[in-house]
Amino acid sequence: MRFPVSWRVAAPITVLLMLVAGCGADEDRLSATASASAAGPVALTNCGTPVTIAAPPAKAVTMNQSATEIMLALGLQDQMIGTAYLDDQVLPDYADAYAKVPVLAKEYPSKEKLLETEPDFVYASFNSAFSDEGVGDRSEWQKLGIGTYISPAGCPKETRPAKLAMTDVFGEIREIAAVFGVPDRAEKLIADQQARITRAKAGAKNTKVLWWDGGNDAPSVGACCGDPAMIMNEAGATNVFADLDGSWADSSWEAVTDRNPDTIILVDASWDPAAAKKAFLAKHATLKDLPAVKNQKYVVIPFSSTSAGVRNVLAVEALAKAVS
Repeated sequence: MRFPVSWRVAAPITVLLMLVAGCGADEDRLSATASASAAGPVALTNCGTPVTIAAPPAKAVTMNQSATEIMLALGLQDQMIGTAYLDDQVLPDYADAYAKVPVLAKEYPSKEKLLETEPDFVYASFNSAFSDEGVGDRSEWQKLGIGTYISPAGCPKETRPAKLAMTDVFGEIREIAAVFGVPDRAEKLIADQQARITRAKAGAKNTKVLWWDGGNDAPSVGACCGDPAMIMNEAGATNVFADLDGSWADSSWEAVTDRNPDTIILVDASWDPAAAKKAFLAKHATLKDLPAVKNQKYVVIPFSSTSAGVRNVLAVEALAKAVS
């Protein structure tokens, strides 16, 4: 079974850095700030909820790794007054910017803690952020005049994309950039990621792949329609469990044996490391004889790269390289 969202959220990444060297840097920064300040109201529908942002937020709080890193990739750290809930270390390219943002809590902050920061925008990767385990109902924040946004991939099931695609991830980046009045930054970032995916996919072969998320008795596998399927598709691989509904699904080791994948993706998490998965497969009476296991045809993907966001390109590149 997929691990609870409350637990959620590599290889080197080349990302767009919104840094300008030389004596023109201050002028460019002032120009960018002025452009954002001049941006008009933004109205959108997010997870079925109408959201109107009258002016670019100046006191944003992010929850979950993907939301935080999208903000940092867009160079918006100066508009962040708080962040919470990382699954892994923030990407090295964002480390300096991240260090300037106060960390409110290891996981979700309390509603009271969040109120103390007086945010004007709260951005999360998962609907769980606005639950009892998080900061409370989203509608209550909007009644206070505080804008909210959830990654489309993390919306409640009824408003989530039927089949997640990179266009949905890029759409999220564009919407966040629009909210903050920096659409040009989004287009540069998206163009960079699209180019990297195209290069990675160019040499990939149509290889049968098992996405193993976790679970020893009943393996949780990447199914038809979520982040795993999106990553496998973008890498040019064939998902052996594409016929199962949902983002992840519980299967059986008998089904895995029958489908005999050429490559196995091992999701690496602190609570369920890839090394332990390898050891399990090597000792399993039946699985140890699968060619993919005998030949160590594994691709290790960090858990944080499996959530919709700027890290997905890392997973695509790692998988495409393995199946080329």
